[in-house]
Amino acid sequence: MNRREFVQKSAVTGAAVAVAGTVGVGTAEAADREPPKAPRTWTFSILGTTDLHSHVFDWDYYKDAAYSDAKGNSVGVARVATLVKQQREAKGEDHVLLVDAGDIIQGTSLAYYFARVDPITDGARHPMAVAMNHMRYDAAALGNHEFNYGIDVLRKFEKQCRFPLLGANALDAKTLRPAFPPYTVKKIRVPGAPDIKVGILGLTNPGIAIWDKDNVSGKMVFPGLVEQARKYVPRLRALGCDVVFLTDHSGLDGSSSYGDALPYVENASNLVAEQVPGIDAILVGHTHVEVPSYTVKNAETGEEVLLSEPYCWGYRLSVFDFEVELEHGRWKVVSKTAQTLNPHTVDEDPEIKRLLEADHELVVAYVNTAVGTCTADLSAAESCWKDVPIMDFIHEVQMETVKAGLSTADAALPLISVAAPFSRTADIPAGAVTIKDIAGLYIYDNTLYGKKLTGAQLRDYLEYAAKYYHQVPAGTAVDTATLTNANSFWDYMYDTAAGVDYEIDIAAAEGSRIKNLTYDGAAVADDQVFVVAVNNYRANGGSGYPHIASAAIAYSSTNEIRQLMIDYVTARGTLNPADFAVTNWRLTQAGTAVF
Repeated sequence: MNRREFVQKSAVTGAAVAVAGTVGVGTAEAADREPPKAPRTWTFSILGTTDLHSHVFDWDYYKDAAYSDAKGNSVGVARVATLVKQQREAKGEDHVLLVDAGDIIQGTSLAYYFARVDPITDGARHPMAVAMNHMRYDAAALGNHEFNYGIDVLRKFEKQCRFPLLGANALDAKTLRPAFPPYTVKKIRVPGAPDIKVGILGLTNPGIAIWDKDNVSGKMVFPGLVEQARKYVPRLRALGCDVVFLTDHSGLDGSSSYGDALPYVENASNLVAEQVPGIDAILVGHTHVEVPSYTVKNAETGEEVLLSEPYCWGYRLSVFDFEVELEHGRWKVVSKTAQTLNPHTVDEDPEIKRLLEADHELVVAYVNTAVGTCTADLSAAESCWKDVPIMDFIHEVQMETVKAGLSTADAALPLISVAAPFSRTADIPAGAVTIKDIAGLYIYDNTLYGKKLTGAQLRDYLEYAAKYYHQVPAGTAVDTATLTNANSFWDYMYDTAAGVDYEIDIAAAEGSRIKNLTYDGAAVADDQVFVVAVNNYRANGGSGYPHIASAAIAYSSTNEIRQLMIDYVTARGTLNPADFAVTNWRLTQAGTAVF
């Protein structure tokens, strides 16, 4: 719809104006001759982004090159800004609102740089605040990754934004009052008629209580989305909001990656739509998928709630188009549609480039800093089904760091490590090793723990990890293209272990796949106690692994594992896989090695 078509739907016809001036002053006969007054309608749009993860430009800092993928996507809010500008030009500036669904300040080397290297808490401006202020966002929901660098960094980012960060279910732990604004109300001006009041309610993810426990425990609590929406949607309606729009950092399939560790659902946007009356539409985030348009019928009212999720990283822009009608002095939604737009065909916004090109170049220089050399090429391409040296590098750093920090008593216990293959494309080349090489391998800002598990608990842990593989009967060819990610268990959820030897029998049923689990050549006893080096996400219950969240703590640190890996190479000067490359696990089919 072009601007003329869009605005024409918002105008009162000349005939209607004439009728308004004559009906009531003429005879009944005259009134009978005139058509009834046409209803007053108006159209407006709400544009939505989500899970931008500090992608400003169409750039891959790990590859030091323009972003590219097999689907032809582009990344970055700079391209999305051009789409937003086009929407405003087509529909009119005062017909468009712009909203985000969270996960803004973590996810790229740019994000890390302005959290840790030149932190915004020391006076730097956050590039995402600059870009989003320029784009004139009206509101953004808090994402779970907003809490990764601690509340101080988040609060500083909040101060730099000229729009509210909303979190109706992010509460102060002591007062149980909102720690952030729950909602904002925007007014759309309609000449000669009442303003259209749009209430925007922001909801974040209850999983923050698990995933960022170290940063939020005792400070904030995160009740469920449904529970808080039930509280605030009626309040927005009581404030006279004609349209209630939610921005949820929560997917729409009702699932939870943390099992029953919390009483609140992780991906609850569909449940909010179904169970809470009075909602017109929801911008969905968190799950990194594209859902152009999806409707859920509210169980109480029977009304359709419209949902859309624009993928992540600036891959897409959601566009919600509303038509409202003035009825008895109040605006009522009469139609609504949603779609996603792809920004890959438009240029980056030149003003964002002008504002942030220097910051981008600083980060490019930082990630290309050499920290040492490597004696061989280390690839993660087969890390999801083979024990490869590049994963042993992570394990070695984790075990060495935990070992140095253990008490005398705990240092006497056997030490092992668990870690996930975050990126199949990671590669540390032979020759110079740069920060970007290590950052591309360890892409999350996790910190390190040492936790105690018994042998029986360790076996349970590894059995849980082994559900990552589809069952492949003995004698059946193994195809790596279809072997992994069973049970929607993604790569970042799958832990391998180092320091113990074991086999995963993919011919066996789930729950009975771990075979020949040994430590130092001897079978692991059920009551044997291990110190397990593990990242904070998993240690606090991320992905729902058994036993680990409640396990006793032997070690903890606030240093990111990625930085520990950088420091490891820097201190040695040379990364040599011969120093740590030992076989710890292997896939089998009924006792026969697969690879």
